[in-house]
Amino acid sequence: MTTPLTVEQLRPRLGQLALVDVRSPGEYAAGHIPGALNVPLDQLDRALPALRRAADRGDLAVVCASGQRAATACRQLADAGIAALVLTGGTNAWAADGHPLNRPAGARAVWAMDRQVRFAAGSLVLVGLFAGLALPGARWFAAAIGAGLVLSAVTDTCAMGRALGRLPFNRPRPGTPTLDDALTALATPPAR
Repeated sequence: MTTPLTVEQLRPRLGQLALVDVRSPGEYAAGHIPGALNVPLDQLDRALPALRRAADRGDLAVVCASGQRAATACRQLADAGIAALVLTGGTNAWAADGHPLNRPAGARAVWAMDRQVRFAAGSLVLVGLFAGLALPGARWFAAAIGAGLVLSAVTDTCAMGRALGRLPFNRPRPGTPTLDDALTALATPPAR
């Protein structure tokens, strides 16, 4: 039920389909495709009724930074019986093709969530290994982080990403659209 969509195919369809960006609010605010509504991946279950209504009215496309989280979102949507398109290469491909990104005034760049997770996990492993030089048992901390990463890959979930998503720089900034704004827009038929 998931169909790939290229940047070239998306551009002429902006405004004709419902475009959902599943990145964190901080990533979304740092730059998103014009017309995209922010429904963070960890809030997708809450948004299912509105997404279903939007998909019933027309095509629904999902985007993230590179396409990985969007593909995960599309699998969740497919499990709920909702067909969706996924933008190949995500917002990165959109920007690389020279298309504009919307950025609220004063928005600052935020690392993509997968980059934040890699940085945090790598840092914690290094801390565990260096602490293990003084306290041999501390190496188990690094092992626990490694086990968590393996579990994350096997289950295709990310507890560290969910935790990082709660940090202030990953939350909506004042004046940026909220999840409730996106749900309202998705549930409301476009004016003709």
